[in-house]
Amino acid sequence: MSTRPASKSAAKASSKVTPISGFPEYLPSERIVEQRFLDVIRETFELHGFSSVETRSIEPIDRLSAQGEDADKEIYAVSRLAGGAGDDARWGLHFDMTVPFARYVLENAGKLAFPFRRYQIQKAWRGERPQEGRYREFTQADIDVVDVGQLSPHFEAEMPLVIADVFSKFPVGEFVIQVNDRKIPNGFYQGIGITDVIGTLRIVDKLDKLGPEKVKALLVESGTTPEQADQCLALAGVRSTDLGFVEQVRALGVEHPLLDEGLESLANVIRTGMAHAPGKLVADLRIARGLDYYTGTVYETQFIGHESWGSFCSGGRYDALASDGRNTYPGVGISIGVTRILGLLIGRGLVTASRSTPAAVLVALTDDESREGAVAVATALRRRGISCEVAPSAARFGKQIRYAERRGIPYVWFPGAAESGDEVKDIRSGEQVPASAESWTPPAEDLVPQVTRVD
Repeated sequence: MSTRPASKSAAKASSKVTPISGFPEYLPSERIVEQRFLDVIRETFELHGFSSVETRSIEPIDRLSAQGEDADKEIYAVSRLAGGAGDDARWGLHFDMTVPFARYVLENAGKLAFPFRRYQIQKAWRGERPQEGRYREFTQADIDVVDVGQLSPHFEAEMPLVIADVFSKFPVGEFVIQVNDRKIPNGFYQGIGITDVIGTLRIVDKLDKLGPEKVKALLVESGTTPEQADQCLALAGVRSTDLGFVEQVRALGVEHPLLDEGLESLANVIRTGMAHAPGKLVADLRIARGLDYYTGTVYETQFIGHESWGSFCSGGRYDALASDGRNTYPGVGISIGVTRILGLLIGRGLVTASRSTPAAVLVALTDDESREGAVAVATALRRRGISCEVAPSAARFGKQIRYAERRGIPYVWFPGAAESGDEVKDIRSGEQVPASAESWTPPAEDLVPQVTRVD
């Protein structure tokens, strides 16, 4: 066997960096945008009384794959690197937060206070074809309320209010939260004689992607009559920003107790939205959600003017996702697709950060011996909550200022520049004034990087 070292060309080829699609990595300025979004989400969730939890990254594959007909196709299996050929993977990376949260509730039920309000901001993984707005690794931000035995329906009305609060603080433009109740199509379908309710829901859920003609063809192919398919499409076409959807559904002439229950439930959600988030909620009866565990209200959220992007925040009510055989833990939750939103906003250049560093001040160096004094200035500023850094070298002041410009740092601090002490310069305006590290504070908009919408 040859022991000669690999050639330089072979070593170079083996070290070539190849991007992996579907796993986004942000530049510093983009990361600032992401962190600002995450800060707003966390702060708003906590304002509404939700407590933070974090669950493990893996779950048993059989539990993950039980959540819908396509779920098993999305799971990244996990096995030991050193496992043998017969070492079948038992675990998979979670593709959402709801399934691991349901397991978390079961394992910790005796230690939780119900109704339990939690938020969870974490990575998830989904094995699908990467494209704009869809990734293999992504961050989700979820809220859920879970109770024992029964869950009050007012929580279903609360979920979209929290989301409306979150997005009203983002520079994302106008948005709308589309709401339906699974009991409405369930009762309607049964009322017109359809027995495969779940299968019909899954087909109707493809309306946005396929359009009404193809959806009708799929419905007929699945066993519904053309008349039943037309009625399903008529129901899916009902939409209103007020309680008018109730009469629109009644006008279709279908009766069923479950339909009545769903209409009343959705009316309560829309009524609450009209009172506390006017213009943000709309009853849209084409919203179905493809996962099997939803049983009541379901939500999808879109940017107005960018409807082709699809939903970036969705969820719903589930009654039997978590059960230990004695107790059932019904819940309702909603999830923000953080990476999905940012991928679209950043990718289209619709949001930007004012700088690529949190530092608001660069402390300049007059010479190498002045570094100790510069560090003392930086320390004093940091104690007062002002982010700063010390210049990397004692270059000419013009070069240090250009360094700050490249980084987007708005202020440069010159220790001992005046007879009376230090001076600080706003390098955007050129204004330079005397300043003390013990008292000087920049304007609030300069303390932290600002994230703004680009129109």
